Amino acid sequence: MQHGKYRFIVGFLAAPLAIYVLFVIWPFIQSIYYSFTDWSGLSPEFKMVGFKNFTRLLDDEVFWKSFQHSVMFVVLLPLVTLTLALFFAFMLNVGGRRRKNAAIAGVRGSSFYKVVYFFPQVLSIAIVALLFQFAYNPNSGALNSALKAVGLDNVQPDWLGDPDLALWCVFAVLVWCTVGFFVVLFSAGMASIPKDYYEAALLDGANRITTFFRITLPLLWDTVQSGWAYMGILALGAESFAVVQIMTVGPNGGGPDYSTTVLPLYVYQKAFRDGQAAYATTIGVALLILTLLFVAVVMRLGRRERLEY
Repeated sequence: MQHGKYRFIVGFLAAPLAIYVLFVIWPFIQSIYYSFTDWSGLSPEFKMVGFKNFTRLLDDEVFWKSFQHSVMFVVLLPLVTLTLALFFAFMLNVGGRRRKNAAIAGVRGSSFYKVVYFFPQVLSIAIVALLFQFAYNPNSGALNSALKAVGLDNVQPDWLGDPDLALWCVFAVLVWCTVGFFVVLFSAGMASIPKDYYEAALLDGANRITTFFRITLPLLWDTVQSGWAYMGILALGAESFAVVQIMTVGPNGGGPDYSTTVLPLYVYQKAFRDGQAAYATTIGVALLILTLLFVAVVMRLGRRERLEY
């Protein structure tokens, strides 16, 4: 059975590894190379400029604004999203009234609620951004119309036009459109936890809060850790780029006054609006380093002994 085992494994892994290197690793290597040039993105001719782009990066105020916004997203978005998802999933699966022959039970209609929570995942992120762009409209949007309907005519914020509010409006949309996925994911994980653990804890006098922190969270920790890394990558990638670019004001989004600009959007603006592909790849390298550091920190801080059940 052991004869030719490694040739068999290599035969299956060779093709996917080659595709991964060609379409993932090689573009990263190219980006790092171009960050040391003055390539415009259009001309086939360019020259090496050393660390000039990186020096420029350190003095770029817009880059540091974008960096701060991306760091805020990568710290707060997973924290808020996963906390809400854990709470909703726990209530759906364990938060119902006790029923006959069952120490614990989910709320009635929990399957329907899971579909409702998951519904934003069915919509394209572009559609979600457009819907909330209309909702945030200061003149005819749903939010200001609701405030006016309850007599708060004097409270009519310019949601996406206020530099102090715009980023938080985008943050709320990202939470709304991602929390449902994790509700369903955590619900599936909670459904696999043996009910005997909860019954034994309840017989010992534990309440629901204690069972959550002593049973549910430890047994779901691997899923939570993976979800944290996944949410951080979304916060630093396509999700934040699409919502900011579509929803916010300015020629290419990111306004007002760069108050919502994030690193992926700034890469896009420099590459396709300003024709500075080399500088855009430099920002991309900084984004890559930030992403790798985030995932490394999450994996390191979240490391704990695996629990079997």
